[in-house]
Amino acid sequence: MDLINRYREFLPESRRVVVKVGTRVIEQGTGRPDKRSMKSLVSQIANLRSNGYEIILVSSGAIGAGVDALGLKSRPTAVSDLQMCAAVGQALLMAQYEGLFKEQGLIIGQILLTHADFQHRLRLNNTKRTLEHLLRHNVIPIINENDVVADEEVKASLSLGDNDYLASLVVKLTRADLLVILSTVDGVLDEAGHRVPCFENLADAFKLVNPSLPNGGLSKGGMDSKLRAAQNAVKAGCPTVIANGRSARVLTQILAGKDAGTLILGSAL
Repeated sequence: MDLINRYREFLPESRRVVVKVGTRVIEQGTGRPDKRSMKSLVSQIANLRSNGYEIILVSSGAIGAGVDALGLKSRPTAVSDLQMCAAVGQALLMAQYEGLFKEQGLIIGQILLTHADFQHRLRLNNTKRTLEHLLRHNVIPIINENDVVADEEVKASLSLGDNDYLASLVVKLTRADLLVILSTVDGVLDEAGHRVPCFENLADAFKLVNPSLPNGGLSKGGMDSKLRAAQNAVKAGCPTVIANGRSARVLTQILAGKDAGTLILGSAL
């Protein structure tokens, strides 16, 4: 335990943090945005920002919000229907974020990305420049996969994994110091269902995960996608914490070096 605590001692020194929040963390079972959960997340981000941290938020939930707004009983399967849900839900989700961050005295900036943005050098450089400019002006960037046009994502072909992998790409693009992936589980669990506090070797974490297990509901990612995202981040030297986004003040605890979630150490450069 002392060794684990020593690893976490460095987390408060992170200056730039990418926070990925999953659909089920900020939405109810129907897909309707959960204002109480979102308010808690926003409050923690605002507090961290006031303490000098640069926070980039990667948020899922647009399709789920659209499903609820359109009165659908479940997430559709047709690409055109999914894109319609994304178009409706993205506006609703950002309206919620805008109102909550405004209460904290903060302005948000929306960025929608696709695979092509990371494959085209000019667009990638433009994205990086915009993110840096937003952060310098104390704006909170909120990033999402552009599901309205990125049919490969909504079809789960070449999927970014419910924004998990997208968050890891943002880590590399912005040279972030820490990636935090917030889900509805306490972290990576062992065979007995207990949270594993830390992994030095990511291969050990993959051994505990069965990617064939159903995810259910409106979300699309699972622990396997989170570990693949962590793998991408730690290869760039960025540690990753997978934690329960519905736990009280979990983001604040992580940045305080407390034993919350599962810490996956960054690779040596």
